[in-house]
Amino acid sequence: MHDSVPTPGASDRPLILLSNDDGIDARGIAALASALDGLGELAVVAPFEEQSAVGHAITVRDPMRVHAWPFEGVDGPLWARAVTGTPADCVKIACQRLLPRMPDLVVSGINHGPNTAVNVLYSGTVSAATEACILGVPSIAVSHGDWRPEDFEAAGIAARRVAEHVLERGLPPGVLLNVNVPGGSPDDIAGYQVTRQARARWEEEFEERLDPMNRPYYWLGGRFIDLDEGADTDLHAMREGYVSVTPLQIDLTAYAHLDDLAAWEL
Repeated sequence: MHDSVPTPGASDRPLILLSNDDGIDARGIAALASALDGLGELAVVAPFEEQSAVGHAITVRDPMRVHAWPFEGVDGPLWARAVTGTPADCVKIACQRLLPRMPDLVVSGINHGPNTAVNVLYSGTVSAATEACILGVPSIAVSHGDWRPEDFEAAGIAARRVAEHVLERGLPPGVLLNVNVPGGSPDDIAGYQVTRQARARWEEEFEERLDPMNRPYYWLGGRFIDLDEGADTDLHAMREGYVSVTPLQIDLTAYAHLDDLAAWEL
């Protein structure tokens, strides 16, 4: 039945591509589709399996396979494809092969867990939105503050509100929005804050274990360390119960240090 769902993009309505890194069957992307219902024509292209923390990896040494996938929207089945690749792969192949035209907006999420501070570098959710930005498509990454969220209503409301503004106003070239929504109900949300990315790092621990053949292997764990006391950061906004909206850019050049580096006379 899902093979016969028409590919969206033939009408003049905004074409909105949904992706994620938790996999096409994740509750978060289903909640995102429900939240954005009616904003335009929705298309879903997401990883076949969970791809959390893969960053901006792309598949270059293995074939990618694309499968038609059953995906229920508010008013019936949505056009959906599961890709045996990464979140960035999903956006690439959707925009350049699967869809009849470039989408007007890409929304990635709703991620199970926050993507604040240094986590934007590791996040597949953010990378799907970043890939869209590279391709010239306005994009948003949306993440839930809880790692095992029970209720996506507040995050869905935030996703729709930000998406409406982006569709109306657009975004500057090379800029995407990273949206993090605290856990709790919509009534628990204190408001919206435009924030900067906090300085933070992970203090990793590699626990050594033994497999049944008595061979060592390692399991990554650790703790997250906030290195930023600023009141204008994504982490601070989340702690205070605000939806954090952080503009990110593709250009990672540290412009303030160009002259200093030039003085090295390499």
